Amino acid sequence: MAISEFAKAYHEKMFPGYVSKFLETDPEFIERFDNFAFDEVLNQPGQGLDDKTRFLAILATLLGCQGIDEFRAMVPAALNFGVTPVEVKETTYQAVAYLGVGRVFPFLKAVNEVLEARGVKLPLEGQATTTMENRREQGTQTQIDIFGEGMRDFWKSGPEESRHINLWLADNCFGDYYTRTGLDYKQREMITFCFLAAQGGCEPQLTSHAAANMRIGNDKAFLIRVISNCLPYIGYPRSLNALRCVNAAAEQAK
Repeated sequence: MAISEFAKAYHEKMFPGYVSKFLETDPEFIERFDNFAFDEVLNQPGQGLDDKTRFLAILATLLGCQGIDEFRAMVPAALNFGVTPVEVKETTYQAVAYLGVGRVFPFLKAVNEVLEARGVKLPLEGQATTTMENRREQGTQTQIDIFGEGMRDFWKSGPEESRHINLWLADNCFGDYYTRTGLDYKQREMITFCFLAAQGGCEPQLTSHAAANMRIGNDKAFLIRVISNCLPYIGYPRSLNALRCVNAAAEQAK
């Protein structure tokens, strides 16, 4: 085997003491994948991310692409690299707004199983900051904070027969999730970008959220670093689509 020392050390930090059976059944594949994902990608000049950001992006990407087995393996790795149980939970909760509970339910079960196996007492401390009475107002303010003043009356815009969906975006998507503590706006917009990039077929929304990321400080270079670090987990087509959306958003912002 010719797995690099850097890749071996990184793998050991993610999965202490674990030896993959793939080393026996698929040694050539593991050699190339580990060297790529755990060395070449991480050491690409100018494409580095801090550990917490990298693992939040990876977890969000695996949610988006429905990689449940890899997600289950990566949650402990994320915790080993400093991601907190609250941050893992908040990433998983927010995914419901972009993927739907039908796709997120198995991932929430996996998170709970991993946390309980590590001795983390559930439920975790609550992170909600809104009530059923003020969630729409607070959600609208969050939309304004992220997307700009044009979102102030978005919740009551559009054709009458579908206006309720814009209301739900304000009170549910933003009022129920984005207003929670545990992750800040920049982290929440970054994981949303990953959800959308990884699931594919959401390019208009991906371009919009790329622009929102840039507006609140996750600039083009940062988003390219996120795409680069998540590429081993979603492959080239969706990564290239995400890059195209980032470029389009940056062009629109000029």
